[in-house]
Amino acid sequence: MRRADRLFQIVQFLRTRRVTTALWLSERLEVSERTIYRDIKSLMLSGVNIEGEAGIGYVVRKGFDLPPLMFTKEETQALTLGARLVESWTDTTLATAAQSALSKIESVLPDDAKNDAENTLLFSPFNRISPAVSAVMSELRYAADNDRKVHMSYHRADGKGSDRTIWPLGLFFWGTKWTLVGWCEWREDFRIFRLDRINRLHVSDDIYPQEEGKSLQDFIDIQTQKGSQR
Repeated sequence: MRRADRLFQIVQFLRTRRVTTALWLSERLEVSERTIYRDIKSLMLSGVNIEGEAGIGYVVRKGFDLPPLMFTKEETQALTLGARLVESWTDTTLATAAQSALSKIESVLPDDAKNDAENTLLFSPFNRISPAVSAVMSELRYAADNDRKVHMSYHRADGKGSDRTIWPLGLFFWGTKWTLVGWCEWREDFRIFRLDRINRLHVSDDIYPQEEGKSLQDFIDIQTQKGSQR
């Protein structure tokens, strides 16, 4: 759990209980009591109205509440459109996550901001990604997140096919098409592959090494250098 999430949880616990001890919080949040004491001190210094002391317990003074999320109209529209684009152009897992995230945000927005989100005139209609590409994208996201090699069968625009072992580094969206950037063991170089041209894909149990000159940042640096030389 991130520290920011833990701090939020501490405040929520303190708001809903009469007295809460550091021991109780440490057991619920699976951290040490020392960490809880340090977090509570940070919250108090930031202005959260916490009363109590070590060994006795803590409570939030009456009347304290977390401030509502505040977004401008344009920020609300951007979040809504972003979620709608994700729903239309990514795999089913990310699409569901985007919908869930937007619902969580809307649930804590003030009424006027919630109306801005519900009534925005920016849309991304229909599902623009095929089931085949959705499945490939889901597997490649898993492989890239976990540094797994992938074995795939791929065909170029001219129809010529090849079998490759790739280190998936990142997925890039180009308005209508998704591409994979990866290190190709066959070519011993970076290569870019369109997801809709991947015929067969297998995520290996083999983890690719973190080698200098073969990372996503190395690829970006190369492309940036090429762009500056044009």
